Amino acid sequence: MKTTYSTFGTCARFIDIELDGERVQSVRFIGGCKGNAQGISALIKGMPITEVIERLEGISCRGTTSCPDQLSKALKELAFSKAS
Repeated sequence: MKTTYSTFGTCARFIDIELDGERVQSVRFIGGCKGNAQGISALIKGMPITEVIERLEGISCRGTTSCPDQLSKALKELAFSKAS
């Protein structure tokens, strides 16, 4: 499953996400800090969605959210929509 998530409150404007069942296949941040985004993407590749959410949810940067937090929100949305 491939999808694009529109972020809120971060330098990255969008997150392209590809899932393989219950695992993260790939993530690409559009905008934001390129090195950090590539690092996050490399570290979570192949991880279960639930583990990524647990590790990244609530991380803040310049306010109440961050690119990792926005990714956790996107994955929660995807997981919820798959369960429905």
